[in-house]
Amino acid sequence: MFEGLSNLAALWKNARQITGRLQALNDELREKRVTGAAGGGMVEIECNGLLEVLRCRIDPQLIAQGDREMIEDLVASAVNQAVQKAKQIHAEAITGLTGGIELPGLREAINRFTGETPPPE
Repeated sequence: MFEGLSNLAALWKNARQITGRLQALNDELREKRVTGAAGGGMVEIECNGLLEVLRCRIDPQLIAQGDREMIEDLVASAVNQAVQKAKQIHAEAITGLTGGIELPGLREAINRFTGETPPPE
């Protein structure tokens, strides 16, 4: 009976350490920045490592042209590029959290998250 309690205490301690590491990882990812651009830099989107869009910059000349559809397409393209970059730094951070230990299913989960296709075996 007491052995079970010591195992439970060890599990609780590990869970608290993991929670602390995840919180630190979130804080780190919140500070990382990536930029997606489209239209030769006429539209730029900045995201953090948590996939939050922080800034959108549209060149005033593009707005002056008044081509709403082009602006919408460029914004969507820049957002997609920024999100893909943010997913990549997020995936790298998660991989770093494991300390290089290959956990079953982790690589597949990261590939699904980032939208990457795994290399052929």
